[in-house]
Amino acid sequence: MGSLHPGGIGEFLREQRRNAQLSLRQLADAAGVSNPYLSQIERGLRKPSAEILQQLAKALRISAETLYVRAGMLEEREGTDIDVAAAILADPSITEQQKQALLQIYASFRAQNGGEGPDGAGSRP
Repeated sequence: MGSLHPGGIGEFLREQRRNAQLSLRQLADAAGVSNPYLSQIERGLRKPSAEILQQLAKALRISAETLYVRAGMLEEREGTDIDVAAAILADPSITEQQKQALLQIYASFRAQNGGEGPDGAGSRP
């Protein structure tokens, strides 16, 4: 069904919602979408727009870029930052606050190193 893979994004959203210990209704309310619409996204019956993905990302406290990549709307950059963020967000042994702290620290390290890959191959000013 086109270049988007709505089932893939739906499964990922469901996993993130469960990791955040939110019900379908709680996430729908937090993201400002209807409960049936979110259910259809999770089941792969609907393709969410970039705006809806951004609202869901905010409600789940994850990067919208991660959802855009999962939905096929954005090419994955070098893979490493998405993989690291996904691993942190998927870890059930740490709290949401700890996840956000780790993501902020990781982002600051990447910025210090020119925002490039983990080998530091980026250009520094």
